[in-house]
Amino acid sequence: MLYPERKVLAVTGDGGFMMNCQEIETAVRMNVPIVVLVMRDDSYGLIKWKQDDRFGDHCFVDFTNPDFAKMAESMHAVGLRVDKTEDLKDVLEQAFASGKVCIIDCPVDYAENTKLTEHLKQMIAELE
Repeated sequence: MLYPERKVLAVTGDGGFMMNCQEIETAVRMNVPIVVLVMRDDSYGLIKWKQDDRFGDHCFVDFTNPDFAKMAESMHAVGLRVDKTEDLKDVLEQAFASGKVCIIDCPVDYAENTKLTEHLKQMIAELE
C-alpha cells in the first residue's frame, strides 16, 4: 500500500495458501491488486518430499483443494489457471494487467524434488 505503483507477486503452496486465504478478502476490500500464484499439488509437498526422503514413505500430507479460480471469483477477485508450463508468462501478464487481486491456480509436480535428492546423494557418494 506504501508503493501502489509496484507490482506484488506472492508465490505460495496450496497448503500454505489455504491457511491464510481469508486475507484475499482484505486485499479486495482495500483494493490492493496483488497477484497470488498458488502452486497446487494437493499436498504439503515439501513435508511429503522430506518424509519420503527420510523414511521412504509419507503420511497425512495429502488433501483436496477447492477450485482456486472459482474461489477467487467468489471473493470478488480474478481467478486464473495455468494449464501448460509455457502459458505461465502470459497468465502472469494477464493477472497484472487486470489491476485487481488475482489468484492463479498453477499445478506442479514435486516429483522433480525426489529426482534432485537422488542426484545430490549420488554426487555426495562420489565425493566420499
